[in-house]
Amino acid sequence: MSIAELAALARGRRIVALTGAGCSTDSGIPDYRGPDAKPRAPMQHREFVSHADARARYWGRSAIGWSRMAAARPNPTHAALAAMEDRGALAGVITQNVDSLHGKAGSRHVVELHGALARVRCLTCGAITSRDDLQQRLLVANPGWLLRAHGALAPDGDVELAPGVGFDVVACEPCGGVLMPDVVFFGGSVPRATLDAAWELFDRAELLLVLGSSLAVFSGFRFVRRAAERGVAVAIVNRGATRGDDLAAVRVDLPLGDAVPALAEAIS
Repeated sequence: MSIAELAALARGRRIVALTGAGCSTDSGIPDYRGPDAKPRAPMQHREFVSHADARARYWGRSAIGWSRMAAARPNPTHAALAAMEDRGALAGVITQNVDSLHGKAGSRHVVELHGALARVRCLTCGAITSRDDLQQRLLVANPGWLLRAHGALAPDGDVELAPGVGFDVVACEPCGGVLMPDVVFFGGSVPRATLDAAWELFDRAELLLVLGSSLAVFSGFRFVRRAAERGVAVAIVNRGATRGDDLAAVRVDLPLGDAVPALAEAIS
């Protein structure tokens, strides 16, 4: 279908956007399932929590990838959504992304369903610290690390490393506990408070606009299914098929960087 048909559905309705990794590919952050995605096994929650070698592998990769992840900037899709919110057409964004780019673009009502890489959480005492601060501690503990290995940025904000490369992981400063990025790894659960905030925002929707998500992960698909149950219109803009296509009133297969700014202009 066309942007004109999408705009006709959206015009006059209160929109809530559900965004996935496809929103951030134009910012240089790759996704897991897009047309150009390379096969890669994501970090699993149980593996990270249970195995010190998995944590060393993750933080070693992340220490190299973090500067590029932190330097990513919002793209036209993020900017268009922020502009739609400013004009009152968009109630807010529920995002599956962990890059914080919606907030950087100026969106005010954002629920980060899977957390944010910019924060680090202690699994023992619950203290939240800055990923930037942790980066400095990791590099002090691993001198010359940034010179040892390089690679393409991956969806988790890390890079691939050659096997067998050792990395010293630092502990929580207040209690000595295990540090984890404040995100929901695969196999983990969305915190209750976050899910409650997402449902509260969803309840304001007269149109659920899915952007850049295959909806393969249930944490996102549940909103499409609830919309269908309640008779809330669903529109999907994504490159390639999604799990929710059969539930969508409008389905647009176009690059988001073209489609979302065009939609924002059409309904302004």
